[in-house]
Amino acid sequence: MQAFSDQLGLRCVLMRGGTSKGPFFLVEDLPPPGPFRDAALLRLMGALEPRRIDGIGGIDSLTNKVAIISRSTRPGVNVDYLFAQICVHKNTIDYSVNCGNMLAAVGPFAIDEGLVPASGASTEVAIFNVNTGKRIVATVCTSAGRAVYSGDAAIDGVAGTAAPVWLRFCDVAGAKTGKLLPTGNAVDRMEGLDVSCIDAAVPMAIVQAAALGMTGYETAEAINAQPELLARVERVRCAAGRAMGLGDVSRLEMPKLVTVAQARSGGTIAARYFMPYTCHTSFAVTGAVCLGAAVQVPGSVAAQIAGGAAKVAIEHPAGVLHVDVDAAQGAGGVEIRSASLLRTARRLFAGTVYFPASTLEASHTESVKEVHA
Repeated sequence: MQAFSDQLGLRCVLMRGGTSKGPFFLVEDLPPPGPFRDAALLRLMGALEPRRIDGIGGIDSLTNKVAIISRSTRPGVNVDYLFAQICVHKNTIDYSVNCGNMLAAVGPFAIDEGLVPASGASTEVAIFNVNTGKRIVATVCTSAGRAVYSGDAAIDGVAGTAAPVWLRFCDVAGAKTGKLLPTGNAVDRMEGLDVSCIDAAVPMAIVQAAALGMTGYETAEAINAQPELLARVERVRCAAGRAMGLGDVSRLEMPKLVTVAQARSGGTIAARYFMPYTCHTSFAVTGAVCLGAAVQVPGSVAAQIAGGAAKVAIEHPAGVLHVDVDAAQGAGGVEIRSASLLRTARRLFAGTVYFPASTLEASHTESVKEVHA
């Protein structure tokens, strides 16, 4: 950390990954894991007030994300990626889930920071997600030893075009619970609804939109203007968390909840993704992997709408997200081998982010109180 007057500074790179953005840090530039690090991240993101005026975070979950990167010592892996979600409603940090959109920027960041040497026109970066214990391979366009950011790839939810970043999620099943079907069933009855609990890249509860009184085609803004609907979604999500063996998830960002309906614009399935306290303005990458896997599970809520499609086009509020699923039916049920999709990323800013030095002093006081409590 760098001292500047009565502030402390941390070197960081602001990156857009997919439809999200946030600061990327090398692990050696941060305090060690624990209350000091958490306090610093919360303060520099401006998590003390909802508009994030006194920090570099944004007003919603998509712009309150942090990536912590380190050179990996694991066999067959280049870098380790720890994702931190700043919980905008609770002033806390959740390390329990992955973020596939921010993941799209990990490969370019690792190449530009010298953690992975570029190799010709494209470079593969093997990434270990510390949150889920899973491996992802990113294919990044490169030139002259750097990541290339300009290109003709377009993703819904981001204006313009950029260089493609291909993500292949390996061994996606059981990201947090160790099982593709954490309850052992394709469908369970919870809160008066049929719910499919699927764990692939992220644990998720899937329900038919009509069961919640929705059409399934609402805008995110229209959904977020309905507090009673959001409260019911949260009750279902918490019930699913308990059923999946995750315990009390009321203060966690997982499991996620997704509503599904028949596609109406040429896609495979229409879906709305909850983060969990608001509806996503587009769709999460890990959520797309999980929904794509759910479509392969016979009898699941998703399969009842679009069963068996290996190439899944998810219609969401900002457009369509495509995911290709490599699955096979075996004696023990469906096996999800991998899932692949296209994202883009861009390096936005590199420099030093500052926060008051008193933040760590306050954090130390709180830590002492906890020890002696």
